[in-house]
Amino acid sequence: MTVAIEMGHTTAGAPASLDLEELLATRLLVQGNSGSGKSHLLRRLLEQSAPWVQQTIIDPEGDFVSLAERFGHLVIDAEDHTERGLQAAGERAREHRVSTVLNLEGLDAENQMRRAAAFLNGLFDAPRDHWYPMLVIVDEAQLFAPAVAGEVSDEARKLSLGAMTNLMCRGRKRGLAGIIATQRLAKLAKNVAAEASNFLMGRTFLDIDMARAADLLGMERKQAEAFRDLERGQFMALGPALSRRPLGLRIGTTETAPRNATPKLMPLPGAASEEMRAVILAAPPPETSMRPARRAPASPDLLGQLMAARAAGPDLRPEPDAPPPTPEEIAERRARVDRVLQALMSEPDAGFRAIGVLHQEFVVRCRIDGLGTAVPDLNEFRRMLTHARAGLGSDLSDDTGWQDVALRAAILPDDMQGVFMMIARAAKEGWPCPGDAAIARAYGSHSLRRARRLLSYIEEQGLIVCQVDGTGKRIVTLVELAWATAPGDPNAGEAAAAE
Repeated sequence: MTVAIEMGHTTAGAPASLDLEELLATRLLVQGNSGSGKSHLLRRLLEQSAPWVQQTIIDPEGDFVSLAERFGHLVIDAEDHTERGLQAAGERAREHRVSTVLNLEGLDAENQMRRAAAFLNGLFDAPRDHWYPMLVIVDEAQLFAPAVAGEVSDEARKLSLGAMTNLMCRGRKRGLAGIIATQRLAKLAKNVAAEASNFLMGRTFLDIDMARAADLLGMERKQAEAFRDLERGQFMALGPALSRRPLGLRIGTTETAPRNATPKLMPLPGAASEEMRAVILAAPPPETSMRPARRAPASPDLLGQLMAARAAGPDLRPEPDAPPPTPEEIAERRARVDRVLQALMSEPDAGFRAIGVLHQEFVVRCRIDGLGTAVPDLNEFRRMLTHARAGLGSDLSDDTGWQDVALRAAILPDDMQGVFMMIARAAKEGWPCPGDAAIARAYGSHSLRRARRLLSYIEEQGLIVCQVDGTGKRIVTLVELAWATAPGDPNAGEAAAAE
């Protein structure tokens, strides 16, 4: 039985339909500048096909969460989950045939790519018994399959691009039908775009994008100018699931609306009064950041611990062809690296930036300082930062008990290991349990709620036991090692945790 999805009307007024079964086998690419109606098109397709096929939407701006109330999609807020958790969620979504929206709103570009890649890998790696048909819609696909390297780390880009390539190149045999939408074809990796056999091309203005759109639709170059004249919601369609010849169509209405609607013009208030002047130019509210005051020592001292962790790591050697360095040169080199690290980690937001971005800046600063390319790679830098956040210095490197901690930490996702090791260090030394603010900072987040969820997750893995005493203070005990923290106030700031 053929399932025809009504997308709207052709320019001649006839119904424009899409063959859903053909779409599942041939995939779809949508292009259009901002405001051309791409998201509206995707919403129409999702609404019309929701009763027939399982769906998942990779949603970088939270535009599609409104589908949940009307069609029952499960909204997954990626900010609240680890990469490993999202991969497991992708596998379970396929197993139970639940339509989902992966909401990436609130994450920076690096973490959007990492979490989207983890979820897509979960869909892709599901067991063969669960290869049910599924539409996988990726909005703003150029963010997840960029044609050129951007400001994110190479590791994040490779993870995301690999997941997108698997979706478009190898997903069909696993029941995954990729539908990707992009503002600019020139920014989308060609090997990802090339796998689509169906195209919906909307309004665009740049010559390079018009030329590529015309090529994909089999139009002559002189006809490419037509893409400038398309109105919002108008698209040129081509492909086995749409039309055998380029066909103009207008997308129909939708039942749901985006959460963030297009701003509408509205009258301005009257002329600014002295009252408004006082309101707008009033003194700013007190600083509410979780960062400690400059005079208050942090616990643990992230900068000092990073120095110790670096000292315990491998030596930074000069280039391979250079003669062996003298002890004086090694000491001088270490001093220069210390200065680079100190300058980098002294920045107020250093504890909350993505590790890949932090490492890139570290490498650049080392090169600017004349240290060459013999600097720790990303994996080594990640280990150093994890140990630093845990308070692990050279005095613990040979400690048998701490080696057991490191083995236990290895079962956790990489971004959680620093949190576990920080708690383990506090338990070993009998320090107060770190507060939610300190835990969040060690995780690279400002969210206290996420800090509490991290503790719950680590406890679910059987690594710790959390208790609250009669005064509301928290005690964390490490399973088997029987190390326990002193009671600590969960609501204490980082400065208080240091005491």
